[in-house]
Amino acid sequence: MKIKTKRVSVDYALQTTPPEKGKLKKPSLLWNTLIRILSTPTMWKTKFTCTKKRMESAKGPCLILMNHSCFVDMKILSKIFYPKRYFIVGTTDSLVGKKWLMKKIGILPTQKFIADATLPRDVARAIHDLKTSVVVYPEAGYSFDGRTTVLPQSLGALVKKLDVPLVTVITDGAFLRQPLYNNLHIRKTKISAEVECLLTPEEAKEKSVQEINEMIAEKFSFNAFKAQAERKIAITEPTRAEGLHRILYRCPACGKEGEMVGENDTLSCKACGKTYEMNEYGELHATKGETEFSSIPDWFDYERECVRREIEAGEYKLDLPVEIAVLSDCKALYQIGAGRLLHDKNGFVLTAQDGRVLFTQSPLSSYSLNADFNWYEIGDVIGIGDKKRLFYCFPQTQKDVVTKARFATEELYKICKAELKTK
Repeated sequence: MKIKTKRVSVDYALQTTPPEKGKLKKPSLLWNTLIRILSTPTMWKTKFTCTKKRMESAKGPCLILMNHSCFVDMKILSKIFYPKRYFIVGTTDSLVGKKWLMKKIGILPTQKFIADATLPRDVARAIHDLKTSVVVYPEAGYSFDGRTTVLPQSLGALVKKLDVPLVTVITDGAFLRQPLYNNLHIRKTKISAEVECLLTPEEAKEKSVQEINEMIAEKFSFNAFKAQAERKIAITEPTRAEGLHRILYRCPACGKEGEMVGENDTLSCKACGKTYEMNEYGELHATKGETEFSSIPDWFDYERECVRREIEAGEYKLDLPVEIAVLSDCKALYQIGAGRLLHDKNGFVLTAQDGRVLFTQSPLSSYSLNADFNWYEIGDVIGIGDKKRLFYCFPQTQKDVVTKARFATEELYKICKAELKTK
C-alpha cells in the first residue's frame, strides 16, 4: 500500500492548512457491502470464528473498542457487524488522495497521540444524531510485540459521557498472521474474536472513570507470543524472524544497538556474532551460549528498561538525519527534503536543512509516539506534530531507532507526569 506524495518547498508545505471536516454523513451501505464481499476470502482462509457475550444488551448504537493488530482488522469488523453500519476513528493519512472514499466508508479522521478536542464531539454526533455506532482502536498504533500498547486515560470519561453500551472486540491470531515488524508477510494462522458488551449505560453510571479504565485495561491485556508458545501455534513460514531487529534492536549479550539483523528464522548481532533461532512457536534460542531472553516480549521489556535508565542518568539522546514529509491538507504527503530530528529529555526538536526549526514537542505533549515500520512503503518513520500539521521523519543513517524513540517518549511522559504530581 502506498500514499500519494508530492515534492515541494518547505514554505509551500508550511502554508497548507487542514481541510474542513464537513458535515458528518452516515457511512454508505453500498461501500460497507463491498468491503464485506472483499473480506470473505481472508475470513475463509483464516477460518475466522467469533464468540459473543452479553450482546443482547448492546441494542442500538454503541461505542466499540477493538485491539489493533494488523491490516485485517477492518475485515474482521465487517465480518462481525455487517450489515450494521459504523464509523471508524482513523488517522488523517488514510484520507490522502482518497478522502471521498474514506468518508463513504465512515472514517472519522484524527491524529495519532495528539489531543483532538473535536473528536469526542464527532463521536457523540455520530452516535446520538446519526444513530450509528463508532469503532475506536484505543491503542491508536499497531502493536509492536503482540501486547497492548498504552491506552489513553480519557476512555472512561468518554464511556460515561456517551451513555451508550460499551462493546469490546478482542482478536486472537491477527497479530501472528501479519506482525508489523515482519515486512507484513502474511502467515497461515487462524483468527478468532471475542465480542462482548462490557458495560451497559446503567452499569457505566454506577462506576467511576478509573474503574471503567481498569475494566478496559484488563480486557486489553493480551500477549500474542505467550499464547502462541503455550498453545503451540506453529508459524512455519521461513521468514518469521525477518525484520525482528526493528523491535529487538539491542543485543543483550554485548549491549550494542542497531547491529541486530533479522533474516529468515534467525536474529543475529553483527557486533559480537551472537545468533538466536526463532522456532515455529515464536520462541528464541541462542545457537551457542546463554539464551538471555527466549520470550520476545521479555526482550522488549529489557530494552525499555535500558532506555528508562538512560533517561534517569541523563544520557538519553537521539540526533538523527532524517528525510521530512509534511501532512496537513490531505491532498498529498508533502516531501520537503532533509532535516534533523533531536530527541532528549526536553522532547523533540525538528529542524530543516537550512537550520530553521520546524517543530518542537515537549515530553508532556503525548503519552506515546506515532511510530511505524516501512510506512506506506517509504521507510521506518517517527511522526510528531499537532492538530495543524504532522511531520513524518524517516531516519537516514542510524538504524532501528523507531522502537527506542517510542520507548523514550512513553518513559519521559511517565517521568514528567510523576514530577508534576510531586510539586
